[in-house]
Amino acid sequence: MRHIAAYLLLQIGGNASPTAKDVKKVLAAVGIEADDERLNTLISELKGKDINTLIAEGSAKLSSVPSGGGGGGAVSVAAGGGGGGGGEPEEKKEEKKEEEKEESDDDMGFGLFD
Repeated sequence: MRHIAAYLLLQIGGNASPTAKDVKKVLAAVGIEADDERLNTLISELKGKDINTLIAEGSAKLSSVPSGGGGGGAVSVAAGGGGGGGGEPEEKKEEKKEEEKEESDDDMGFGLFD
């Protein structure tokens, strides 16, 4: 991702055809070493292609991928909500609070270009 992000930043900045050297320079500016093999693969795959067209095609492909959702959750809630489970709702609330604390990390263990 870091190589693609740097490549796209260069494109947005006006460099229509960034080279591996250009991408390495951007990554070095934020203290990240480039993976030469991945970077060379990226540059060769994108050479001569319009990035905006590639993004549009990728978005169209992603829109056709099922992403779950639907009414399955409502059925579970309706089925589980009928009994007199006095202690269950408190346990669920406690679990939820713990998850929220874990998710509240500023960077969640990831750097911008990692």
